[in-house]
Amino acid sequence: MQETPDAATTTETQPQTPAGELTVQPAAESAAARPAEESTRETMPSLEELLKRAELAAQEHQDAWLRAKAEADNIRKRAQVEIASAHKFALEAFAGELLAVKDSLEAALAAENASVESMKSGVELTLKQLKNVFERFNLTEIDPAGQKFDPHRHQAISTVASAAEPNTVVQVLQKGYLLHERVLRPALVTVAKPKTVES
Repeated sequence: MQETPDAATTTETQPQTPAGELTVQPAAESAAARPAEESTRETMPSLEELLKRAELAAQEHQDAWLRAKAEADNIRKRAQVEIASAHKFALEAFAGELLAVKDSLEAALAAENASVESMKSGVELTLKQLKNVFERFNLTEIDPAGQKFDPHRHQAISTVASAAEPNTVVQVLQKGYLLHERVLRPALVTVAKPKTVES
């Protein structure tokens, strides 16, 4: 009678893979996986192709940079021309307004046999014209008679004994002018000095 191998002995003869180790695939399975790997290799671009793409991108970036630089230079040059033009013609509007004042003065001088009264009224009208021009361009008078002396807006020529409070403007010798709150010319004034105590 032949002994038949029992199930325990047959399982011992079959090789078992320890846990955690990879099993070697049969040749048929690995051959099936190869075409997929080869196809991915074929679709990946070569190094030469990647280099060409990078060079094209770099050329595009350089062209864009050169265009931006040229545009910035043009903007800077235009701004310089506009600033120079603004400096050159800054007084154009003011000068245009003064032409009417000059015309009035010339007309007064051209009048023959003008009486003193008519000359005076003509000069007053011309002065009014000039004041209107000053107002339009924010040119205001500094006439500080009776005010406290302000060294930022007034220039003291002398001090005089006066009944007025010390450090007060007693007399305005020449009016000053402000242009947009900036002193164009300080007013020339005399200032009251403190009374000296007699011994």
